[in-house]
Amino acid sequence: MKKYTYVWVSLVILVFGIIFIPKIVDRAKSGTMIENDRMNRKDNSAELAHIILNGNKRRVPSFEFIDQDSLVITDKDYLGKVYIVEFFFTSCPSICPIMTKNLVDLQEEFKTSNDFGVASFTITPEYDTPRVLKEYAEKNDITNLDWHLMTGSQEDIYELANTGFNIFVSEMPDAPGGFEHAGLFALIDKNGYLRSRVDEFGNPIIYYRGTITEEDGENSEGEIEQISILKEDIYKLLKE
Repeated sequence: MKKYTYVWVSLVILVFGIIFIPKIVDRAKSGTMIENDRMNRKDNSAELAHIILNGNKRRVPSFEFIDQDSLVITDKDYLGKVYIVEFFFTSCPSICPIMTKNLVDLQEEFKTSNDFGVASFTITPEYDTPRVLKEYAEKNDITNLDWHLMTGSQEDIYELANTGFNIFVSEMPDAPGGFEHAGLFALIDKNGYLRSRVDEFGNPIIYYRGTITEEDGENSEGEIEQISILKEDIYKLLKE
């Protein structure tokens, strides 16, 4: 009896080795075993978190600025829209061109949606007048009617960035272009709340990295692009 048992066990192991082990090795070599099967599936199916501050869901602070068409735009104009918030400046020689490219990519991804927009705030408002912002929009093929490039009081814009969104901006003579700012995108839902997916520890990532394109994949410091996951999360909010 033992002899037949050993034969069957050996046969099962042989069949398993022939059918499954090559597939496992191939998936391990391609790097898809962990990334696609565990992490991405979890992230794709999970609901987006609200950002909590002092026990309350964080909302977009009230704002009122002038856009590239010299129209007064407020936070209320974005209610009912899923949108991205960024801080930039048109003469930025470093990260802003990449951020704009990524936002144009998002614009094209959601061009058939009437519920997607972008709120871009210049951190050099004295230079970035509505006329300059209009030229920048035309140069970069910004066509979404709900993508407003806004200018106004520098004090108000810096307060909105540093205190309202906790996205760092500052005048810094030694930085490229004379200004330092974080290349981050904030994701806002239709009700004006900040949202994001969570990391592997269950904590909201809060902001999305806007300085690496999908095509590049990662930068020289090993940071991975987040535009692909941002697209997924925008789709989620559009369905809410």
